Amino acid sequence: MPNFFSCLRQVCWLLPALASTALQAAPFAYVPNEKSGTLSVIDTATDQVVRQIAAGKRPRGIAADPTGRQLFVTDAASSALLLIDNAGGAPVRTVALGKSPEGVSASRDGHYVAVAVEESNSVALLDGQTATLLADIKVQGRNPEHAVFSPDGRWLLVSAEEAEQVDVIDVAQRRQVASIAVGLRPRGIGFSPDSDRAYVACELVNAVYVIDMAARKAIATIPAGENANGIVVHPDGKQVYVSNGTDGTVMVIDTASNQVTATIAVGKRPWNMAITPDGAKLYVANGRSNSVSVIDTASARKVADIAVGELPWGVVIR
Repeated sequence: MPNFFSCLRQVCWLLPALASTALQAAPFAYVPNEKSGTLSVIDTATDQVVRQIAAGKRPRGIAADPTGRQLFVTDAASSALLLIDNAGGAPVRTVALGKSPEGVSASRDGHYVAVAVEESNSVALLDGQTATLLADIKVQGRNPEHAVFSPDGRWLLVSAEEAEQVDVIDVAQRRQVASIAVGLRPRGIGFSPDSDRAYVACELVNAVYVIDMAARKAIATIPAGENANGIVVHPDGKQVYVSNGTDGTVMVIDTASNQVTATIAVGKRPWNMAITPDGAKLYVANGRSNSVSVIDTASARKVADIAVGELPWGVVIR
């Protein structure tokens, strides 16, 4: 009997550890392949593609709800937002939008989803749970590409291909309330964890603009590589990563000094990116290499190239 209880105590001690390990399982990276009409699913523990999900004819923007159970993918070919059940691995609902939807983001609390709709020069704001359209918000910039929530959920920053500004949407008011001057053709947008700063890659001036959100103005300009495009901010806020499409590189920017501290070669035409929740690895979609490069952020080195579908647009990690 003592042996039985001894074993039982050991099992009881072990169960919480096993549960903790399960909760800390590595997330997955989801990559929309614009030309293949698929999502490549990467296990970030092994950096291997573990499955493919059908995702319309021309998937581009991608976001996930906070739980990771549902993916939101824009299909430019059908002018729609696809809601994909992650467990089932198939679209479960289609929401009609304006023509040529592109970037999509989800608020951190899961209440909202926003989609930049290029040809209607607007941002579609949807309920994050029901995907009901709440508002179609007109913006000044022509051909909006990204609409990104601030971490605190108060603002949407909108970049547009034919603009020298980013438009500011007040989420509560559901309307544009300001524009902030930046360089020509703003693309990727990222926020500091406290929502005080925003970073905008401007493709045609090869620079990253640093925005003070309280003052609603750019306070610094950081030279980047040719055709600066995607932006990711490290979870600790100390580094910003910018992809340079023509150079085939990712630059690391120190946010304390606003200086480039490293330049990392990746694939051809790196575009949109995502970082793991712990900040350890950055995943870069290489549009012309049909691959995703993996960067170890501690060493600022590329550690893997993963073959995916044709013309990968970006990455989301959950």
